[in-house]
Amino acid sequence: MAENKNPYMSSRDMDRNCKDVVCLDVNKVFDSCKDKDCLEDLEVLLTRCGREIVDRAISVKCKSAEILWVYIDVEAIPYNKGFYSVDIRFFFKIHCEAMMGSGRNMEFDGLATADKRVILYGSEGAAKIYSSTYEPNETDIQNKVRNNLPKAAVEVVDPLVLDCKIVEKCDNCGCCCDISSVPDFVCRCFDDAFTECDDKKLLVTLGVFSIVRIERNVQLLMPSYDFCIPEKECVSSTDDPCSFFYKIKFPVDEFFPTDMCGNNHKKGDCCQ
Repeated sequence: MAENKNPYMSSRDMDRNCKDVVCLDVNKVFDSCKDKDCLEDLEVLLTRCGREIVDRAISVKCKSAEILWVYIDVEAIPYNKGFYSVDIRFFFKIHCEAMMGSGRNMEFDGLATADKRVILYGSEGAAKIYSSTYEPNETDIQNKVRNNLPKAAVEVVDPLVLDCKIVEKCDNCGCCCDISSVPDFVCRCFDDAFTECDDKKLLVTLGVFSIVRIERNVQLLMPSYDFCIPEKECVSSTDDPCSFFYKIKFPVDEFFPTDMCGNNHKKGDCCQ
């Protein structure tokens, strides 16, 4: 992180050194929440190649899962002014490994989705906001007007894989995944087209940690002391690569495993 001038100072020094009062346009957080969700038995949408592997597999294990995209929709709640529902849809890329009858394993990817809704306070606003910001590569077309809805933001880390299993598809249960609802740019993250369920379904259980917040654009008056001028000089990348390598500290910890407490065995520590 850059080292800037005027780091921390007392309130008296701040008042004395204040040079101006400026108006800042910022996003103020009106409400937020954190949550951990256990998403059980999510159906994995498979490509044609993945479907062939699953139909012939003896068993399947899920190696990892990652967030591809999060769709967010904000709607005002009737008769409860200032509160909004935030509807969230997670798109997960599931990386799996199947054990085949021939004794060799085959890897494939699938897509799982999950929905979540939270209620947060976002205050009220009646102003319509116009901006000179335009869409790139669209012949300088100005962005459309924004209404008085607040903005929702979702922070999420890649989920934990808790379970993975193959189940037989029943005759009347149908397929939970709607291929048509998957955005094109999400489909392009896979090497093949998705296909509907056949005789077997792949289900995964994921653990997800997320933070949801509602923000509004506001203008705040703030004291101004000086411009942020970095004092740290940039490190040149034109040095000899071997000289740069010899400056790196030897990673001793990478050569010794840690126990359940996170202690390094080379230090002789153990869990109490």
